[in-house]
Amino acid sequence: MAVTSAAAQPRRSTLSRILTFVSESHNALGFGFMLPAAALLLVFLTYPLGLGVWLGFTDARIGRPGIFIGIENYEYLWDDAVFWLSVFNTLLYTISASILKFALGLWLALILNQNLPFKSFFRAIVLLPWVVPTVLSAIAFWWIYDSQFSILSWALMEMGLIDHRINFLGDPENARASVIAANVWRGIPFVAITLLAGLQTIPQSLYEAATLDGASRWQLFRYVTLPLLTSIIAITMTFSVLFTFTDFQLIYVLTRGGPVNATHLMATLSFQRGISGGQLGEGAAIAVAMIPFLLAAILFSYFGLQRRKWQQGGGD
Repeated sequence: MAVTSAAAQPRRSTLSRILTFVSESHNALGFGFMLPAAALLLVFLTYPLGLGVWLGFTDARIGRPGIFIGIENYEYLWDDAVFWLSVFNTLLYTISASILKFALGLWLALILNQNLPFKSFFRAIVLLPWVVPTVLSAIAFWWIYDSQFSILSWALMEMGLIDHRINFLGDPENARASVIAANVWRGIPFVAITLLAGLQTIPQSLYEAATLDGASRWQLFRYVTLPLLTSIIAITMTFSVLFTFTDFQLIYVLTRGGPVNATHLMATLSFQRGISGGQLGEGAAIAVAMIPFLLAAILFSYFGLQRRKWQQGGGD
């Protein structure tokens, strides 16, 4: 009996020390919780990314592994007018849509932050464009933009604003504006709800103190709201830029890159060359060419957070 108690005592003390270490070490506990997510990212992100980079240096086709050809795919893309058009379209699409989503999302967040009747209902309604599947949204916009049966053209004609139907998706300039409008409609809820959450963390006492000092509504926004939203804006706009830059479903359903490649983004061109055209190496090279732009968006978020730390008096 004494031997059994003596053997159980070391085991019990060892387990106690482990539990004490885990409970007192927040870093170790957090690291343990991160391990499953890290494993999933390694399998479903790191491996595909590495494979894509490798394929970009080969002449792989569908059904044939290909051989290493160095930077020939990138040299070909350097002289490819369609590729550079897709880069221009992607930057135009991303910058225009992101600016509009931020401006309209911030305006909507400021409205929803007021003491409005039925504000919970309105907040739920605002989320609808975001929660609806992208393909369904694209099909709805495809009907709205239809060259013959467009409800938008019909409404404008009934109001006497136009005298003929607008070719939304058949004209290059109209098509660019149309897909940007569809993306803005879909992305505003994400920006609005995220900024609304940030607005609700700002203490009302700051507004009251600034009001007593004679600050106007614009000064309240400029010197109280905007500085305290810096980190939230940086993170929100980073995700917004990433989502917009890599958009595929909306463009593919609405225009498939047409007319005459006017709405081809780098993502849709990569799919067209790599999957539809069978040129896996070339399609992978186009996808890899997107990485520097995505890194730039991440750095934007990082420096935005660093600025926020500096404002709060924190260190790096």
